[in-house]
Amino acid sequence: MTRPAEMPEEPRWLDEDERDVWLALRRLLWGLPPAIDRQLTRDSRLSAPEYSVLATLSGCSDGVLRSGIAAQELGWERSRLSHLLRRMEAKGLILRTCSPEDARGQDVHMTDEGRAAMIEAAPGHLEFVRSTVFDPLTQEQQALLREACERIVDAISQAEAAAGAEHLTDREVRVEA
Repeated sequence: MTRPAEMPEEPRWLDEDERDVWLALRRLLWGLPPAIDRQLTRDSRLSAPEYSVLATLSGCSDGVLRSGIAAQELGWERSRLSHLLRRMEAKGLILRTCSPEDARGQDVHMTDEGRAAMIEAAPGHLEFVRSTVFDPLTQEQQALLREACERIVDAISQAEAAAGAEHLTDREVRVEA
């Protein structure tokens, strides 16, 4: 396998400060999701992914959203969302129907039971978010955190777009050969 021309021979190693930032971020990324899940399952009958879906649906005036749009808003693969929706439907939290606009699409509806579960879970979850994320930070630190997160998300999107373009180019080269 050949090395791409733009890839340096030697990796750009992290210095000590960068390493400390990376490790702190990694601890956050790996520690926050289980902490959210523990809080929600302790204080309500919802898992973190279920809560996320219901919160997304509650942002819609009628509590209905196309499943593909929900997947985009959540940043999830459609298959992950589909498996979760099947379980949520079995629990009575949501209902799926064929989209009246396009029979190939699926609309996700929050049920009364789903709305009740969301209302039950929200106060404890909001207190967890406030005490874990906002209370330890000044307003200036919150603004810096938001900016840092947005920049990292943008870098991820750019890397994925570049990788997608490379993948298409590779496939086009193989097809033409």
